[in-house]
Amino acid sequence: MPDLIFEAIGTRWQITTAAPLAVDQKSAIHALIDRYDQAFSRFRPDSVVTRMSQQAGSFELPPEAADLFALYERLGRLTDGAISPLVGTALVHLGYDAQYSLRPQAGPPALARWEDVCRWDGERLVTTQPVVLDVGAVGKGQLVDLVSGLLRAMGMTEVTVDAGGDLSHVGPALRVGLESPFDPAQVVGVVSLDSESICGSAPNRRRWGQGLHHILDARSGVPVQGIAATWAVAGTAMVADGAATALFFCDVDRVATLLEVAAVAVRDDRSITWSSNLKGEVFS
Repeated sequence: MPDLIFEAIGTRWQITTAAPLAVDQKSAIHALIDRYDQAFSRFRPDSVVTRMSQQAGSFELPPEAADLFALYERLGRLTDGAISPLVGTALVHLGYDAQYSLRPQAGPPALARWEDVCRWDGERLVTTQPVVLDVGAVGKGQLVDLVSGLLRAMGMTEVTVDAGGDLSHVGPALRVGLESPFDPAQVVGVVSLDSESICGSAPNRRRWGQGLHHILDARSGVPVQGIAATWAVAGTAMVADGAATALFFCDVDRVATLLEVAAVAVRDDRSITWSSNLKGEVFS
């Protein structure tokens, strides 16, 4: 059974360790998550990202922002710009805003390219106009890694951190089922994690209208079509998280090779493709 279950950043967390967590250890986990959320959440009125949406300027971010933006740069190159942290503008335009209005605005969103309006100097993000950052393609995975790293720094040698399906595992091999996007009571495969991470993505998790969901092409602001679910296995949850999103825009072999992950993608027609390095079984 998980040692700790709670809700944070809009998802359910389950943390399992070989030894029970002490009260101060649990407090440290919550403090870490809150610090990250206060920097990167576009749903909190007191976050740095919310201030960025209100005015241009120079904004200090925590040290992990360097790895976050570096991976976004790789994902942007891999997908020809389809993945960008500036996709938040389009999400707000479609109604997935801080108030969860779920009411799309008329007309096209005002999109911008990262390199045109943002500059990261290693400690601060400098913007030339208000921007709506959304780090959902990478951020939850990075936060899972940070929590796992905190627990290992506390001396925990066997740790499983699961944040809504973004999962980091350190310890003996763990079998994980891949939930069918068409029937949550079934799986389309099983993979084995050997001190690795797995993340999945599916449009059916956040839908609020015909053709409206949270996985958008940052170049057009339009929700992607054709893919029902993806999974990626990597050494870190952050890379697995980013790869799972990249699979909506690139084929499995390209993502697996360039990001050094194992990958699975299920299309809307129920066909399944997976990379040859996947440790497990897919039920095609």
